[in-house]
Amino acid sequence: MTTSLADTLEHRPIPPQRRDVGIGIVGAGFIVRDCHLAAYADAGFAVVGITSRSIDKARQVAKLRGVSRVYGTIEEMLDDPTIEVIDIAVPPHDQPGVIDRVLAHGRRVRGILAQKPLAMSYAEARRLVEACQAARVVLQVNQNMRYDHSVRALKTLLDRGELGQPVLVTIEMRAIPHWMPWARDGRSLSTFVMSIHHLDTFRYWLGDPERVLASTRPDPRTKFSHRDGINLYVLEYAGGARASGWDDVWAGPALEGAGAEIAVRWRVEGTLGLALGTIGWPGWPVRVPSTIDYSTIRDQGSWHRPRWQESWFPDAFAGTMGGLLHALETGREPDISGRDNLNTIALCEAVLAAARDHRVTRLGEFTG
Repeated sequence: MTTSLADTLEHRPIPPQRRDVGIGIVGAGFIVRDCHLAAYADAGFAVVGITSRSIDKARQVAKLRGVSRVYGTIEEMLDDPTIEVIDIAVPPHDQPGVIDRVLAHGRRVRGILAQKPLAMSYAEARRLVEACQAARVVLQVNQNMRYDHSVRALKTLLDRGELGQPVLVTIEMRAIPHWMPWARDGRSLSTFVMSIHHLDTFRYWLGDPERVLASTRPDPRTKFSHRDGINLYVLEYAGGARASGWDDVWAGPALEGAGAEIAVRWRVEGTLGLALGTIGWPGWPVRVPSTIDYSTIRDQGSWHRPRWQESWFPDAFAGTMGGLLHALETGREPDISGRDNLNTIALCEAVLAAARDHRVTRLGEFTG
């Protein structure tokens, strides 16, 4: 069988050997209905049952997606000995309480997949990580952009040195999100909800930055009070690389009658090559595959343009759960562990502080 260029970039996650580990899901919103459950079904993962604050909603989602059991409470779900892993998909303000209830139950599950953000502050996130560690429950965080297929393909190029040393790395988002009610009136809007995807992706590609600069302003379309709507930030790396994110949740008066130009694009310039990509998410609920194009100095001006059928939403969600299942079967740290994710939370804190105080910040300020 001939190996395609797309496959050499390792854009697909390696599935766990065991796919029969019993999964219980807490939450029944659209992200569970249309992403988690759709991706798990395609991957052959064993979803045993579901519970939610609204049992009627849980029943509707269970019927739609073929989930056999609906539990009245989290504790009733945890009483079921076939449940080995808990997948939590609730608003971030509610998530710490759910994790506490899982850990307080008399029967220990083996693993938890928590949504991002793990918590709305570094201190709370660290408390949850330490609590899971003390209970010997493996904690994975659903930073699912790491499992977007163009993001993973680019990581392969960087790890192989195909692009040389990174010089400038950018992510530009021009999109108009639908802000969920839980996102309102908190200490952060865009940083912990939208920018967290890109900040974690920069960490995945390049590691932790030394310094952070940031500027933010409210989104003029969004009527509720908030500080961080449109986010601009620069990450400075010790080796000289620079990364910048332009998270534009205004994207022009498209909803008000002007023409729309909606897209998420990334670009990586290295000493030996250039890679360009798009993220298909703004097309959701239509499945739009992300793309990658790259050229190196060996290519003498020609471009590689591999393509695939998978899309970030919903396919990436099988990757984050698969990473947790891998960790359980190998005994190793999960690929997006709670411990690692603390630095993503710290980076969000660094962006918030840099923009608020008009100063350069460092991660170490927020990890104490």
